[in-house]
Amino acid sequence: MNIRSLALAPALIIGLAFPAMAERISLSEISRYLNSLTTLTSEFTQVNPDGTVSTGTVYIQRPGRVRFEYDNDSTLVLASGGNVAIFDSKSNGGPQQYPLSQTPLSIILDANVNLGRANMVTGHSEQNNATVVTAQDPERPQNGNIQMVFSNPTELRQWIVTDDSGQKTTVILGEMSKGGSIPASRFSIRSELNRR
Repeated sequence: MNIRSLALAPALIIGLAFPAMAERISLSEISRYLNSLTTLTSEFTQVNPDGTVSTGTVYIQRPGRVRFEYDNDSTLVLASGGNVAIFDSKSNGGPQQYPLSQTPLSIILDANVNLGRANMVTGHSEQNNATVVTAQDPERPQNGNIQMVFSNPTELRQWIVTDDSGQKTTVILGEMSKGGSIPASRFSIRSELNRR
């Protein structure tokens, strides 16, 4: 056995010992994937900051629109027209509203996702055969961040939003239906205000 063979032996053993190791998906591929999503509907499980668990259906229409309907609860979260409205079934007042740009979820809903922008991605790793990307709005890092988990081939499986106060909300997606059309009225904050 020559010296070159001896030098290669440890590398071959390491390569054989970890055949199932997945490579992390590139930021450009994840950006391409997110930009290719137009409409998406999925069942979801949400782990709230207080540890309680909610379930429901999420409707996404990029850019800028999302609707979270909760099972067994008339709470509703809508985003459209650059705003987010939370209709809380326990509140007697109107919905809590704020600009979509103040939530890290705006990164997924942006018209042109570019995870290669300077200071946007603060973490990019492979964990348990999934790619985990932590991103923030580089112009508003004080608004928190979103940690997105992707399976391979590239598919968004969950996200964790950490808000400006450090509270974490996890959304785990179920079977997704992509494409098709969702009526614009489903995302209308004004329509929901009138309905209630």
